[in-house]
Amino acid sequence: MSTKDFLEKDYYKALGVPKDAGEAEIKKAYRKLAREFHPDANKGDAAAEERFKEISEAYDVLADPKRRKEYDDARALFGNGGFRPGPGGGGSFNFDLGDLFGGAQGGAGAGGFGGGLGDVFGGLFNRGGATRTQPRRGQDIESEVTLSFTEAVDGATVPLRMSSSAACKACSGTGDKNGTPRVCPTCVGTGQVSRGTGGGFSIADPCPDCKGRGLIPESPCDVCKGSGRATSSRTMQVRIPAGVSDGQRIRLRGKGAPGERGGPHGDLYVVVHVGTHPVFGRKGDNLTVTVPVTFAEAVLGGEVKVPTLGGPPVTLRIPPGTPNGRTMRARGKGAVRKDGTRGDLLVTVEVTVPKDLSDKARDALESFREATAGEDPRAELFQAAKGA
Repeated sequence: MSTKDFLEKDYYKALGVPKDAGEAEIKKAYRKLAREFHPDANKGDAAAEERFKEISEAYDVLADPKRRKEYDDARALFGNGGFRPGPGGGGSFNFDLGDLFGGAQGGAGAGGFGGGLGDVFGGLFNRGGATRTQPRRGQDIESEVTLSFTEAVDGATVPLRMSSSAACKACSGTGDKNGTPRVCPTCVGTGQVSRGTGGGFSIADPCPDCKGRGLIPESPCDVCKGSGRATSSRTMQVRIPAGVSDGQRIRLRGKGAPGERGGPHGDLYVVVHVGTHPVFGRKGDNLTVTVPVTFAEAVLGGEVKVPTLGGPPVTLRIPPGTPNGRTMRARGKGAVRKDGTRGDLLVTVEVTVPKDLSDKARDALESFREATAGEDPRAELFQAAKGA
C-alpha cells in the first residue's frame, strides 16, 4: 500500500462507518461486508473481488490504532483527502502527487515541504518524502565446540571462528555501488507487504521486490549483487560456563550476526560436545569414579585414597563388610552447579581378585575357607528360586 493511498482513499467510507467509530463497530462492519463480498461467495465476480480488496485494505488500517492515527493525521493535514491535482482555487491543491511522495528529488525543496513531514506523520514519512526504513535485527548463528572433560566441568574460554552475513564493506551495506539506493515503491520502505486472509486477519510478508530491506539499488553493487550483505568471517573468544554437559545448547545474546540500519545483533547458539575421561564419569552435577579395593579392605574395612578431578586426593573410609559395587559419596568434589556450588564425587567400590598368590597368602585363604565352611552364600538364592 502506497502512502498516496492514505490521502486519496476514504477507508471509513469503504467500511460504511463514521470517523469516530469504535473498534467493535469497525470490526462488525468489516465482517458483514467481508461475508457479502468474499470471493468464495462471488465466484467469477471481478467487481465483488475488487470490493473485497478495498474492504480488507480499509480494515487493515483502521483496525490498527497506530496506522489509523497516521491515516487520520495525514488526512487532517491535507483537507480530509482533498488531493485533487489541477488548477488552483476552490480549496484544491495545485501540485503533483509524485513530487511529494516519490522521493525522487529529496531535500527540503521537494513538493515545497521540508524535513518536518516526518514529525507530522509520526513515522509515516522521513525527510524528502520517503518512508522510514526500520532497523533489522541480525541473524542468529549456530556453532559447535568440543571441550575436554575437565574444561566442561570447570568452564573454559575457547576461540570460535564463524561465518555470518554482515553489511557489505564495498557498498557500506546499501546494496548500491554509489551508495544511493532508492526507497522500494512496492512497500514504501517498510520491507513488508500486507495481505488479507479473511475473517479480519492480515499477514505481513517480506516485500518480494526488495526482499524485506525497504531499499532498491539503482546500480547494484558488484560484490553483494545488490543485497547489501556479504559473508564475513571472524574469530571471537567465547566463554563456556562451568558445568556444561554433552549436547547442551548455549545461547549467547548479542553475539550473532550484526543487524542492518542500526538494528541489534542476533544471538549465537553454541552446541557443546564433551570428550570422555579415562578415570571419571558424570551423572548430572555429580562425578563418578570406580576405586579398586582388596578383599581384606572390603572384609575388614580401612581407609583408601581416592583421586579427584583437578584437586588433591581425598581419604575415604571403607566400612567392614563392604560388598562389591557399593557406592559412597565424597561431598563437594563433583561438577560446578549453576549457583556456583559443586556436586559430589560418587565412589563405587570394586573388590579385586589377585591373580597370583604367595604360599603364605594361599595358606591364609585356605584357613579362612575352612573357618567359614558352614556358611552358604547361595542359600538365599535357591530359597528364593523355589518360592518363585
